[in-house]
Amino acid sequence: MALTGNQMDQFEAAMPRLKAIAYRLLGSASDAEDAVQDTFLRWQAADIDRIEVPEAWLTKVLTNLCLNQLTSARARRETYVGQWLPEPLLAGDPMLGPADTVEQRESVSFAVLALMERLPPNERVVYVLREAFGYPHRRIAEILDATESASQQLFHRAKKHIAEGRTRTEIDEAAARRIVDEFLSAATSGRTEPLVRLLTADAVAIGDGGGKVPARTRPFEGAVAVAKFMRSLFTPNQAARNLLGGTAEIHVSYANGLPALVVTVDGRVIGVMCLEITTNGIAAFRNQANPDKLERATRQWAATDHGEPALRIN
Repeated sequence: MALTGNQMDQFEAAMPRLKAIAYRLLGSASDAEDAVQDTFLRWQAADIDRIEVPEAWLTKVLTNLCLNQLTSARARRETYVGQWLPEPLLAGDPMLGPADTVEQRESVSFAVLALMERLPPNERVVYVLREAFGYPHRRIAEILDATESASQQLFHRAKKHIAEGRTRTEIDEAAARRIVDEFLSAATSGRTEPLVRLLTADAVAIGDGGGKVPARTRPFEGAVAVAKFMRSLFTPNQAARNLLGGTAEIHVSYANGLPALVVTVDGRVIGVMCLEITTNGIAAFRNQANPDKLERATRQWAATDHGEPALRIN
C-alpha cells in the first residue's frame, strides 16, 4: 500500500527515536536498522487512518519486534565464541539518541549495555523506555500489554540489577582525557607499575573477537593482570605486526558516550576500546574487535575528520 506524503513524514519523524530505542534494546546497530525497517513495513501495511497516535503505535510495534529478537538472541549468545560485547557507536552517531542526562548517557554505555544482556527481555524494555526516554509507566504498560504496577516492578528490578553490577562513572571530559593520555604513556613505557597505579584494584579487560580475530575467551581480572596484558598489547612485536597487517594508528575518541581508543589500519577500524573511568581509576577496558561489528564504525570514521593519531604501532 502506497503511503501518503504525510504518512511518510510521520514515520521519518519517529525514525531517529526508533533507531535509538532499538539499539539500546539489541546492542547491535545492524539489528536495530533491521527492526526499524520491519516496523516500516508494518506501518506501510497498516490502516493508518485508524491509528490515533502514530508515535505510540510505532513504538509498540518496534518494541515487540525487539522482544522477539531478544528472546532468540539468548540462544545465539550461548553459542557465541568468547565474550560478547555490543556493536560500538562512535561519537556523533545519531543512533546514540538523547544524551542530556547522566541516565541517558549511561544507558548507551558499553558497561550498561553489557549488564542489560543479563536482564529478562521485559525488564530490559522497561529500563530503556523509562531511563533513557522518560516514558511514563502508563505508556510502557500499554506497549507491553501489562499493568502500570507491573511496569513499575519491572523497572525497579532492572535498576537494582544494573546498580549492583556497576559503579556510576560520570567524570568530566578534561579529567577523562588526562587519564587516557596517562594510560597511553604508561602502556608504552614497557613497565607494569605505572599502569597498575592507573587502575582500580578490581579492574577488568574484556575483548570480543567473535571467533573472527584472536581474543581471550575469559576476561583479565585484577589490576596486575590487566596491566600486564595492556603492556603486552601496546608493545610492538612481530606477531602483532603480522596480525595487524600494517601500521596501527590509535586515536583518542569517544564511543557510546565513554572515552575510547579507536584503532585503525589503512583507514579501517579494527578495534574500539572503551575505557570505564571512575574517580578511583580505570575500572574496565572493553575492546570490540569483531570485524562484523565494526563496519558501521569504519564507515563513520571514513566520513569524519579525526586529526592525527595519539600513537602509531609499527
